[in-house]
Amino acid sequence: MVDVQLLGPVELSVAGRVVEVGPPQRRTVMAALAVDVGRPVAVDVVIERVWGARVPDGARGAVHAHVARIRRVCEQAATTARNPLLLVRRSGGYLLEARPDQVDVNRFRQLVDQARAAGPTEPARARLLREALDLWRGEPLSGLHGEWAARMREAWRRQHQDAAVGWARAELRHGEPASLIGPLTRLLGEYPLAEPLTEALMRALHETGRSAEALDCYAAVRKRLAEELGTDTGPALRQLHQSILRGHRSTTAPRPEPPTMPRQTDLPAQLPMAVRGFTGRDGELARLATILASAEGESAAVVISAVSGMAGVGKTALAVHWARRVQSAFPDGQLYVNLRGFDPQGSVVAPTEAVRGFLDALGVRPERIPPGLEAQVGLYRSLLTGRRMMVVLDNARDEEQVRPLLPGSVGCMALVTSRNRLTGLAATEGAHLLAVDPLTPDAARDVLAERLGAARLAAEPEAVADLVTWCAGLPLALAVVSARAAAQPQRPLGTLAEQLRETGGRLDALDGGDEASQVRAVFSWSYSALSRPAARLFRLLALHPGPDLDQRAAAALAGVEPERVRGLLAELTGGHLLVEHAPGRYTYHDLLRVYAGELVTAYDDEWDRRAALHRMMDHYLHSARAADILVTPQPNPVAVNAPRPGANAVQPEDYGQAMAWLLAEHPVLLEIVRQPPPGYDGHVWRLVTVLTTFLDRHGYWQALLTAARGALVAAERDGAPAGRAGAHRGLGLALDRLKCPEPAREHYLRALELFAAVGSEAGQARTHQHLSRMSATQGSDELALEHAYRSLEHYRAAGDPAGQAAALNHIGWRQAKCGDHLRALAHCEQALELARAAGDVDGQAHISDSLGYIHHQLGRYQQAVDRYRQAARLFHATGERHSEATCLRCLGDSHHSAGQPEAAHETWTSALALTTELGLPDDDPLRIDLQHRIGNGR
Repeated sequence: MVDVQLLGPVELSVAGRVVEVGPPQRRTVMAALAVDVGRPVAVDVVIERVWGARVPDGARGAVHAHVARIRRVCEQAATTARNPLLLVRRSGGYLLEARPDQVDVNRFRQLVDQARAAGPTEPARARLLREALDLWRGEPLSGLHGEWAARMREAWRRQHQDAAVGWARAELRHGEPASLIGPLTRLLGEYPLAEPLTEALMRALHETGRSAEALDCYAAVRKRLAEELGTDTGPALRQLHQSILRGHRSTTAPRPEPPTMPRQTDLPAQLPMAVRGFTGRDGELARLATILASAEGESAAVVISAVSGMAGVGKTALAVHWARRVQSAFPDGQLYVNLRGFDPQGSVVAPTEAVRGFLDALGVRPERIPPGLEAQVGLYRSLLTGRRMMVVLDNARDEEQVRPLLPGSVGCMALVTSRNRLTGLAATEGAHLLAVDPLTPDAARDVLAERLGAARLAAEPEAVADLVTWCAGLPLALAVVSARAAAQPQRPLGTLAEQLRETGGRLDALDGGDEASQVRAVFSWSYSALSRPAARLFRLLALHPGPDLDQRAAAALAGVEPERVRGLLAELTGGHLLVEHAPGRYTYHDLLRVYAGELVTAYDDEWDRRAALHRMMDHYLHSARAADILVTPQPNPVAVNAPRPGANAVQPEDYGQAMAWLLAEHPVLLEIVRQPPPGYDGHVWRLVTVLTTFLDRHGYWQALLTAARGALVAAERDGAPAGRAGAHRGLGLALDRLKCPEPAREHYLRALELFAAVGSEAGQARTHQHLSRMSATQGSDELALEHAYRSLEHYRAAGDPAGQAAALNHIGWRQAKCGDHLRALAHCEQALELARAAGDVDGQAHISDSLGYIHHQLGRYQQAVDRYRQAARLFHATGERHSEATCLRCLGDSHHSAGQPEAAHETWTSALALTTELGLPDDDPLRIDLQHRIGNGR
């Protein structure tokens, strides 16, 4: 087998025999391809990885030469290998064909993942991690220079350190402590500030009777931390130090590994896909580089750059290209939002929606997100404190839309694009203003040359001049023209220019002088070359109200099978008439949306447009309903009419797929509710009804409030009391969560009246459930129990076992809090049986947590341990990590009460590590409570 070795010098290995790749630059090219083994790597990406921001003349030719020599090395090695390497050219770039595990860094990750799957108590864990660590032959990518190599090296070293810690802990459980002292000493020489490695070495020394050396080891690392970081050792290391000082001989295994912390790849990386063939903006890129460089010594403020220019001038492409170029300067990730400030349909993204998206990207759990924009902005800025992050705010309307989204942390940079000059940001926030003008004719020719080749342009200079003139210096138009020309390589450019000239003449009478009409001729010329099905799809996509859409939604608009629409989407993206801004998700440029809207009105009659809209609305309503049924098991889901043929509704197979679809599509669904097409009121209120549980569980309470208001209007127009009832329930729930209990209660009571009038037992049951919880929050235990019992009655009448389980659990919890533990136990055990029968995983988690509390209060500590363990496992499975951390704290309490102090310490420490992973601040009550328990043994 031929192996690529990156965890040390970059080399090929054939049956253990090392094959030299060549000089450092060629080894960098080899590494740049190997890290993406099995996937095409664009030449531009290779160039960026080899040279970074300072690309020399002739870089492209140098890459081709290096690839040719690497290919020969691979071919020579293949003569004696069973699994050869092949380096081939693909349309997307160069592709290194091999199995992933033929690259040592991939093999390392596979072994670590296998070890993690084995679990912390399995002896195989230590063997797998030892095998992974043995793949390291020194410094990764040794001898290679540049930002990319340094970034990869640092990321891999962190993974190596994590694996080393895992191996040490596994060996301490199953191995001989004396055999660990030498390897751990060497690892600490490599990672001198790694407290978990210090802890493992101290344990090994202490277990073998060398406690004095363990204390010396602690003193040494404490001194290093103070000198280099200005900090003290953590609580776990201090606890072990005190234990050794007291002469305690530990016969137990070390504390379990905390939940896996986010890796480098888990950091926010929201930038859109890279712009292919970007060129012609050297001046602007240099200006941005100067702004960043001048800020490196500043310590007072965040760096803000506001990029302005007309529509289609390439502001977004410039911002995304530069943000990707300098991403190594912002190692904590990139946030991006399209604010849609000039969306033709008027669907501007509010700051509340944008900041909530950022909090999601930063990993904040819904239960930790506070209500209100001001509090959310405060949390967002707190999370960015001490981090180096790039924040791209694209397509902003004005300063007020931007200000809440600006980071407040030194080391962060905000890059804002807008059609308007945001002078207010310069005046009050010190933003650097950068105007982007249309490309000069020479720069426009460079763009065409990059995409079509210099030789083709040199053969027809007059035709090129015509094409440049028609494109008016707008990169969007140049992209469309070059895509058309590239698709017809045998056709002379003069013929294409003449076609464009004729098209423009026909449109002169329609030219109103606005920005959209400046390039209408180019759009029309490119549109006329589409196949009839692709042209029809291009027009119909203008009817879609959301920020983007996927393949199935596009197929619903067109009324065709998803497999057929894939080729049509490829035709549109290939012609730059549509953008695949994220894998599988498509959107227009604003100018193209305007143009498509003109076409669909002109060429598709009202019946065709209505039919497309109906299929689209059916697609989203039936897909959301199917997802909601899996998220909340229910026997009586919202009644809907059969979907029209061609709606292509999604049918998720399980909870995970349902939640993934809702997370991806909820911005589109909310936009449909915000701006519904006329005549679809029934779809709108039903859509909000099925979205209510998802929006509530994920903390989108402001969005739920807006959506429920829209649903109420739609239901009133539709004459649907069931829709009005559901809307009032949604309004009550949103206001309840937003700490407005009195208006919430009014909406809840109105919902009860309407649900009773239409005979909806399920609706009454859910509303009583909300009232019970709200009453308990306000301290009205008796009223909370009354509503809980009423909820149970209605759930029984509705034949809803999952609902009955939730009501019984709530009854049991309220009884337990009032001291009636035996009755509480009976109710919660009955609830658990029902939840299991209904397959309600979320319900089982909460009921098991209640049972843990009840058994603990009854003094049945081992039963409490069993129930809390089950609850923690289920909370982890459903992604409710904050609930998992709280449950682990209670599990530790039960261990402690059962006379198991070591298990209690391990569990509390795991819970504390999980709060760190969740990003809870140091003053969070749960963190403080856990630290107190760990420090005091209770």
